Amino acid sequence: MTGYAISSYGTFLNMVALNLFVYETTGRALAMGLFMAVRLASGFAAGLTAGGLLARFTAKSVMLWTNIAQASVMLLLVLAPDGLRTAALVAVSVVVGSCGTLFMVSLRSSIPEMVGEDRRSWANSLSITGRSLAMVAGFASAGVVVSLVGYTAAFVVDTATFAVCAVTVALLPIPGGGKRRDGSGSRGRAPDGAAAAEPGADGAPARLRGPAALAALAAAPGLALMVALRGVDALGSSSHNAALPVYSSELDGARPAVFVSAFWCLWALGNIVVQQLIQRYARRTGRSVGALGFGWGTCLMSAAFILAFAGFPMVATAAIALVAGAADGLTEVSYTSHLQTLPAGLRAHAFGLSATVENLGFGAGMILVAAALDHYTPLTVVGWSHGAAIVFAAVFLIRVAGLRTSSPGPTSP
Repeated sequence: MTGYAISSYGTFLNMVALNLFVYETTGRALAMGLFMAVRLASGFAAGLTAGGLLARFTAKSVMLWTNIAQASVMLLLVLAPDGLRTAALVAVSVVVGSCGTLFMVSLRSSIPEMVGEDRRSWANSLSITGRSLAMVAGFASAGVVVSLVGYTAAFVVDTATFAVCAVTVALLPIPGGGKRRDGSGSRGRAPDGAAAAEPGADGAPARLRGPAALAALAAAPGLALMVALRGVDALGSSSHNAALPVYSSELDGARPAVFVSAFWCLWALGNIVVQQLIQRYARRTGRSVGALGFGWGTCLMSAAFILAFAGFPMVATAAIALVAGAADGLTEVSYTSHLQTLPAGLRAHAFGLSATVENLGFGAGMILVAAALDHYTPLTVVGWSHGAAIVFAAVFLIRVAGLRTSSPGPTSP
């Protein structure tokens, strides 16, 4: 998790540095949009192939080589001559977008094998805490690093962070490299009654592929709706990400970065605090927050982001940012932990499908929101986007409540 946090710092540092570098290299704002579009499209495609890739290779090898690939392509950008900078930037957008998605799918799907089923929530909270701290550090230091030592130094730092993460992965003792091996032939239990994967000849659960895996996922009650809600949530996230700079400029045209930076720092603080509470809850009860936590967390998070643009006094807005971060952290842990209850043969496919849906929701949202902000206020745009997430979350909660009422046996937490 330390290695992952370090590489996340490099990712968030580069998110600022690369966009500025693209604009400086091409001289066109459109190029920044195209760069992000290629990155999101690459992540979308990687999500579709992640399940099949992890059926053939161990999670450890995928995590290792995705970090090596990202470090290599960043080094290529540093060494590329001026005439090849544009081609190198395209390579960076493709590799970083696809490998970032593959790494996250591999990490999340292999956590139960790393730490055991009973410590999933703890590990997920630790992961999200590290990423939140990395996000604050990356965004906060990006301007200083680029201003003082330039783009090349920022790219070298990013290369080093991926190299550090690769070393930590190489040293990671994952049983079976991230593929569950159960000599007793026991089967994992899917959430809300999903069918478990049949064990293979060697006693390991079969790694379902392609249409068979998608059909098995679709058979899990409520799972498709849960993934769809995640996509709608990603669309809502695109709205506040695009609207924050606009809203901040309206508040203080001379220093627009102040509000954005303060908001995200408070958001991260709320996220970190709720992770500590979730870890204590998991240790005390042995339970994860589960599907209900995901639904209620989405409602609270979306409502908080809408209120953040309502023009309240700064003290109230600071409290809202803390609540938004806490709710965002709750949804992240509950969603990840719930998908990890799937059998090993389906888990990677579920996370790959989820990554694809999230990239689609965020990418489509960025396009729609950018166009809408030319005609409507940030509050209106964010209100409609996150309002849709609240409505969808309410439908999801009703569905989960119905499943629990109709289930004759014990339900997953």
